[in-house]
Amino acid sequence: MIKTSGLTKTFDGGVEAVKGVDITVEPGEIVGFLGPNGAGKTTTMRMLTTLLKPTSGTATVAGHDLLADPEEVRRRIGYVSQGSAVTPWAPLQKELELQAMLYGLSRQEAAARTREVLDLLELTGLESKPAVALSGGQKRRFDIAFALLHDPALVFLDEPTTGLDPQSRANLWDHIRSLRSEKGMTVFLTTHYLDEADALCDRLLIIDHGRIVAEGAPAELKTGGRTLDDVFLDITGRSLREEVGA
Repeated sequence: MIKTSGLTKTFDGGVEAVKGVDITVEPGEIVGFLGPNGAGKTTTMRMLTTLLKPTSGTATVAGHDLLADPEEVRRRIGYVSQGSAVTPWAPLQKELELQAMLYGLSRQEAAARTREVLDLLELTGLESKPAVALSGGQKRRFDIAFALLHDPALVFLDEPTTGLDPQSRANLWDHIRSLRSEKGMTVFLTTHYLDEADALCDRLLIIDHGRIVAEGAPAELKTGGRTLDDVFLDITGRSLREEVGA
């Protein structure tokens, strides 16, 4: 579902944010992408979602070449950014239906697809409300709903539960799992919550200083009775760093 080889990104001024990343994600996996601030994970995700052009390297995403065919990549992926994209005051059903029509669905098809996505994410009954009337967890599920309207094969989630209370986080975990179990989607997510990565992900990739420094299933990484926090800190170091070219 994702295959990269030697993917790099160098910004103006010679800042090397990503230094030759090799990633393989199989269909149906939930893969967590971890790293300290400034490690390169946001830059990598922006490249994989066609928002940022790589400096060098190759990548195939959802069956299409990232550089040669970015439009087809966009047709087959969903992307949920860190910040909410939900319009604060508009009725959300109308917003969802409009978004679906922008993907080429007829008005009738858009209405049917909106109902399906609302049901999948347990949002039925909230669709007539504006975003300002919703809880943080409900808003986040609506963000995911927008990303699912065109029935993508691959969904990118950038820190999907940041700022949510524990109950809302656990609820959203169940919905993320349902994307795979009920729809067969592949999920690629970033998170700073290591308990979240441990609970949700089949496999983890850890990036630091622009390179993949470890990968494996959570159980494989937690050898010797260590927690995932121990593993992460041992691999990436314990000093704080500023976020530059993340």
